[in-house]
Formats: sequence, C-alpha cells, structure tokens
Amino acid sequence: MRDWNPKIVVFACNWCAYQGADLAGSMRYGYPPSVVIVRVPCSGSIEPEYVAAALAKGADGVLIGGCHPGDCHYKEGNYKAENRFLLLRRMLGEMGLEKDRIRLEWISASEGKRFAQVMTEFDREIRDLGPVGRRKYA
Repeated sequence: MRDWNPKIVVFACNWCAYQGADLAGSMRYGYPPSVVIVRVPCSGSIEPEYVAAALAKGADGVLIGGCHPGDCHYKEGNYKAENRFLLLRRMLGEMGLEKDRIRLEWISASEGKRFAQVMTEFDREIRDLGPVGRRKYA
C-alpha cells in the first residue's frame, strides 16, 4: 500500500471554491496531485448520486466546495448542499464506508491559500483511511 496514491474528486462551485483553486494556482500555492477538480455551477447542484458515482468509479474521497453561508450566488444553494452532505454522511456509514471520505468546505474566491491547505489536509486524511474498501488496521 506504500505505492498507493488516493484519488480525490472535488466538486467546486464556479463562483467561490473554483475561483479559490484558480487563485491558489496563480499564487503558486501547491496542493497534492491526487486532487481532480470538477467545476459545477453551485455546490447546491451536487446530487448525492454524483458523490456515490465518484466513489463507485474509483475515488477514495470526495470534497464539495462552495460559497460561505449567506454568500451563495443562487441564494440558498450552499444550504441545500449542507443538507445533502449530512444525508450523505449517514448513508456512507450505512453502506460500510467511512464518513470521513466526504467533506464539505466553504471556500471563497479570495481564499486561494486556504483552498490549498484544505486539499492538503483532506489528502492526508484520505491517505490515513486508505483505499475505499480497505480499512487500515493497526
């Protein structure tokens, strides 16, 4: 498992999290190459099926990034995302997967450094969990 590298899918809101990722790149803040960004109109547009499909197709972790509460360009999209996220965490537990394989973060367009830090932290957490379907035992 030493040669294993996680696959992390990030669904990033076009208005905030995606712009934060762009700023991270412009400012040369590095984050792990395990991160694959999928640009979406709003974090509220992420259906639970998208997260389940990402995990079923090989992702070891999924992060949903959106605008801070109260700053959504679609008014309440991030609240919708949060409700779905909480439901997804419960569903993952019922399916036998670790709840920490998914994460929700509010990242604004001006938070490039924070975007890179969150990606690095999530990569580390997923590495600690190991590949989907294989729990690490001490």
